Amino acid sequence: MKEKVMRAGEVLDVEIDGRRGLTAQLVAAVSAVCDRAEDHGAAVVMLTVRGGTGDDAPLPDIALLTKWEGALRRLERLPAASVAAMWGPCAGVALDTALAADYRIAHPEAELVPQDASGDIWPGMALYRMGRLSQRAPVRRAVLFGTPVGADDALTAGLVDEVTQDPVSAAGQLVARLTGVWGPDLAIRRDLLRGAGAEFEAALGGHLAACDRVLRHRTGSGSASS
Repeated sequence: MKEKVMRAGEVLDVEIDGRRGLTAQLVAAVSAVCDRAEDHGAAVVMLTVRGGTGDDAPLPDIALLTKWEGALRRLERLPAASVAAMWGPCAGVALDTALAADYRIAHPEAELVPQDASGDIWPGMALYRMGRLSQRAPVRRAVLFGTPVGADDALTAGLVDEVTQDPVSAAGQLVARLTGVWGPDLAIRRDLLRGAGAEFEAALGGHLAACDRVLRHRTGSGSASS
C-alpha cells in the first residue's frame, strides 16, 4: 500500500492490493491515513483497490483481524468522504476496503470476490457490508456460495455506484465535487443512513468468531466442530 498526502483540506490518495494479504503493516498504514484525515482535515480519501488474495499471502490471526476491522470502521466513519476506484478481481483486503468506501467506481472487468486464495468463502465483515448494501440475487449467491459479482451485476445490485473504463479519472472528477462535503456532519449523515452502530458491533462478534473457526481449522489448532 502506498499513501500520498496532498494539501490539508483536500485529498489523501491510497492504493491497496489484495494480493499482499492482511498484515500488521497494512493495518498501521490505514490507521495512519485515518489519523491524517482527522488531523489535517482531508476532504476526500481516494482509494484505488485491486487484487485477489495471493497464494502466498500470510494467514492472519484473530487479533490482527480485529485490528483490521477497527481500522476499516474508522475509515468508514471519517469526517472525510471516501471514493474507491476498483480494478480487476477485488478480494480480501481489497474487497474489505472498497465496501467501506462511501462511493465505489468499478472498471467493467472488476469483480467482487468473497473467496480467498484457497477458494473458500471468507466469512469476514465484507459479507456483512454486502448484505447491508443489497439483498439482490447476485449478492445472495456471493455470500452463500462465493460466486464472484461482476461489475454490471454489482451496479444493478447497488454494490457499486458507477462502471466505467477509467475508474481513476471518474473518481478524480467526483473528488473535485466532494472537496466541500466534509466534516462532522458527514459522519452524522452516514450514521443516519446506515443505522445504529450497535447492530454493526453485534455483527462483528459473529463474523470474527466465524473467521476464527476457519483459521483454527486451517492451522490444525482446532477441529471443524470446535
